Amino acid sequence: MKFAVFGGTGLIGSQVVEQLNAAGHEAVSHSKSTGADLVEGTGVEEAMADADVVINLTNSPTFDDASLAFFRASMDNLLAAAQKAGVRHIVILSIVGVDQVPQLDYYRAKTLQENILESGPVPYSIVRATQFMEFMEATMSWTTEGDAVHLPSTPIQPIAAKDVAAAVVDVAVGAPLQGIRNVAGPDVYPLDELGRITLQARPDGRTVVNDEEAGLFAVVQGDVLTAGDDAHIAPTHYTDWLG
Repeated sequence: MKFAVFGGTGLIGSQVVEQLNAAGHEAVSHSKSTGADLVEGTGVEEAMADADVVINLTNSPTFDDASLAFFRASMDNLLAAAQKAGVRHIVILSIVGVDQVPQLDYYRAKTLQENILESGPVPYSIVRATQFMEFMEATMSWTTEGDAVHLPSTPIQPIAAKDVAAAVVDVAVGAPLQGIRNVAGPDVYPLDELGRITLQARPDGRTVVNDEEAGLFAVVQGDVLTAGDDAHIAPTHYTDWLG
């Protein structure tokens, strides 16, 4: 099968391309640097030539309300080009619980991306993943004050990027779901406890302070960012990943 992977040089995209090619498929990475600009719509149809499946892993450069315009333009252009090129399946990557956190502009933008795909003319699949293990360091840096990391106790179910990529590949090589597949890591932690585990394994002089009003995840209510019983559970544990 031939795959056109938009955003194929990123954390997930590069591994998706590698895994697909290793499995004997033909996966080609596309981005602005290769002449395919989803937001402007230039070079997109050409990038899809002869592709059986399109995987869209592009991401907004900002997490504010400008991300809404990014996903609206990129998805409109993607769907128009895919329909014209005769693409049989589009796959996007989203977030578990994304539609349950409307307080966050970026989550509303990702929900918009899902809605546009669902109402479009091309068969589709949505892979929703829990929070990436690779983003924990950045999450802590956002709320660091001096030698204290302020984190709420929001339940988080971290998943390794390699497991997310494998889930995207598994869905992309199959028939369109016409729906959502949730994927998650095997363990749930309060975010502040996850920070303590991280700094115990990789000490840098900081300590974690519980602060229910700190950072991006403070607005999250309950356990909406953790997976339900229908989720596919990935094999990598956070403590093993840290090692």
